[in-house]
Amino acid sequence: MVDAYAGRRERVRAHCGAAGADAALVTRAANVRYLTGCAPCGATLLLTRERALLSLPDDLPPDDSGEHLIDAEVTQVPVPAGADTALAAAAAAGRLGVRNLAVEEHDLTVTRHRAVAGLVEGARLGDLGQGVERLRVVKDEHEIADLRIAAEIADQALGELLESILVGRTERHLAMELERRMIDHGADRAAFPVSVGTGSHSGQPAHQPTDRRVEEGDFLTVVMGAQYRGYRVSTARTFVIGAAPAPWQVELHRLVFRAQRAGREALGPGVEQCVPDRVARQVLEAAGHTEASPRPVGHGIGLEIREAPRLGPSDMGKLDSRVPVTVGPGVHLPGRGGVRIEDTLVVRPLEEGGPELLTITTKELLAL
Repeated sequence: MVDAYAGRRERVRAHCGAAGADAALVTRAANVRYLTGCAPCGATLLLTRERALLSLPDDLPPDDSGEHLIDAEVTQVPVPAGADTALAAAAAAGRLGVRNLAVEEHDLTVTRHRAVAGLVEGARLGDLGQGVERLRVVKDEHEIADLRIAAEIADQALGELLESILVGRTERHLAMELERRMIDHGADRAAFPVSVGTGSHSGQPAHQPTDRRVEEGDFLTVVMGAQYRGYRVSTARTFVIGAAPAPWQVELHRLVFRAQRAGREALGPGVEQCVPDRVARQVLEAAGHTEASPRPVGHGIGLEIREAPRLGPSDMGKLDSRVPVTVGPGVHLPGRGGVRIEDTLVVRPLEEGGPELLTITTKELLAL
């Protein structure tokens, strides 16, 4: 991994050189982690042509896990607790005679940007833009291995929950239990707040768990993901509680399953980003289900829960190999409930077997 981080920093240096900058100030937490392995802690990376300086709070506990070793090329500069590491790194840039400094304007506030400019007086500040984020889109095999483990953790936690008694328990309690189970199985934490929706809440996008209790005959939708070594996955499944599902539940679940499968099968290197969304949406619209404000069927995922690329109806870029994405269509019927099915997959060419499915919990309509 040390070589992987060093290679990433060299690519950022090359990007800066092409843009006329002789150094980069990287403040976005996911980007700092991508370039150094440093877990989010408010650190800032100053990357010059010859050096890599990581300013970070001096009150951090030692990392004895062996999982986030920072290589010797990166000089660690402790900063007093409460001080701004970006300003400390900017001051170092001034001392090193940096003349053209690229900063992440999308991450810095106006106040911090002005403060940085004041500390590198005489230097020109440029915008690094989404330079690091673009490098992060295509994952290496180390990153994909961490994503696989995150997916295994999420699948294991969900599988255990499905074997327990669910009737009478609240959405909030089930969500908390899933988060605990993922941590018990080795996750850093949940990748995002777990969503559990039952009855009329099932299938809702971005549903916040409530004290509504699970009842016989309910749809139950779970949207969850684990984070492992910083890398995140997302999965959604919908089940029915108690007896055999009603005909409308079987029909709706089958429809969303077909749409989700169409979206998954459309993934491939060179495919336009809008295609998975289009083919999934066509299945739903043919059955009369349309959205007033269409939500993208999926998005990239990795060190952040939402990364490039976006798989939406108006996204015209093309997918690359080794890009992890989510595919998760859903339908919600107001007052009745709905279905959402989502997977995290890695885009692969057909000669490598096609899209690699990471989240493998069954998508069948189980009666729990």
